[in-house]
Amino acid sequence: MAGRLDDDYARAGFGRRVGWGERPAVLLVDAVRAYADPASHLYLRTAEPALAAMAALARAARAAGAPVVFTAVHYAGDPAADAPHFHRKVPGLDAFRAGSPYADFTEVCRPADGDLLVRKHYPSAFFATGLDRWLAGHGVDTVVVGGFSTSGCVRASALDALQYGFRPQVVRESVADRDPGPHEANLFDLDSKYADVIALEEALGRLSSGAAPRRTP
Repeated sequence: MAGRLDDDYARAGFGRRVGWGERPAVLLVDAVRAYADPASHLYLRTAEPALAAMAALARAARAAGAPVVFTAVHYAGDPAADAPHFHRKVPGLDAFRAGSPYADFTEVCRPADGDLLVRKHYPSAFFATGLDRWLAGHGVDTVVVGGFSTSGCVRASALDALQYGFRPQVVRESVADRDPGPHEANLFDLDSKYADVIALEEALGRLSSGAAPRRTP
């Protein structure tokens, strides 16, 4: 079945590679306790290995002098006021109110000095955040994506990376979702249409060998 689906998409012209440019950045989407703490209603059973992979990406990028960007959903006030329709659809956004323990980054993977922190109200790391301008100003042409969740904020961020003119590379081991079905379906769709889905080993090798030093805009 999978082979027939792959063949069908290939015949239709999907699944080509966007490839790597010369100046990558790592974008880690919502590596927060809401997805990693079993007490949270947003907990993902596969969060732990994904966080370890995200941490490895961050270390490799820092060692190479490439930018590292962390995002976090954050509401200083009432999510129902800051993102009314999104909150109506997903009341679980209350986990990201200011002061919530679930809104903090995990010990396994958290921003370090020199990393950029982007706070957002909606799924995409790019929507109303100015991230596209920051990346362009730092000469970035390739965005290496990990985070939570595959079908939600990761997908939205990878799609917007493409739409803003970057080359999205989604690292399979560094993303997770609530169920294998949506996880695999969204990786397939991203790889077919909007991004390259790659292995962690490839991403680490590229970052260590091909990242140009960050430059000040």
